[in-house]
Formats: sequence, structure tokens, C-alpha cells
Amino acid sequence: MTPPADDFPCNRFVELVTEYLDDALPTDERRRLEEHLDVCGGCGSVLEQFRTVIRTTGVLGEDDVAAIEADRREQIMTTFRQWASTRPS
Repeated sequence: MTPPADDFPCNRFVELVTEYLDDALPTDERRRLEEHLDVCGGCGSVLEQFRTVIRTTGVLGEDDVAAIEADRREQIMTTFRQWASTRPS
């Protein structure tokens, strides 16, 4: 997919998505991010994936998590740890 021709790079969206979802972005940054979402289907898709994960994990109980196969749970945690280790401090 070709990135949109705006001045808000997709990697910047990825850096800010959690702050966006927490409504913690300054107004100007939020506006720029939303303008980017208007023209970038890829980032819009990522945003929807985040929202789906938030909705899903909000209803998972300990029994649900325990029901996930150990190998799969470890894959999920490994992916999360790798993602968390690349986030800027």
C-alpha cells in the first residue's frame, strides 16, 4: 500500500495511537492524526484493530486467558514484548 501524500508519516501514527485512543494528545496533534486517518486506509485499519483488541480484552476473564494454548499465549506475549521494546522512551 502506498502511504498517503500528507505530511504525517504512518510510523508517527503508530507511535501515537495509544495516546490517541486514551484522548491524551494535544489538540493540534490529534487534528493532524485525524486528517491522516481521513486519507490513509492502512492506518485506519490499524486503528480498528487496536479498538477490536481493546473491546475483546476488556471482556476476557482469567479463565478465557487460561484457555488459550500455552504456545499461542507465549507467541502473543513475545510479540507484545518485542513491540514494547521498540517504543521510544
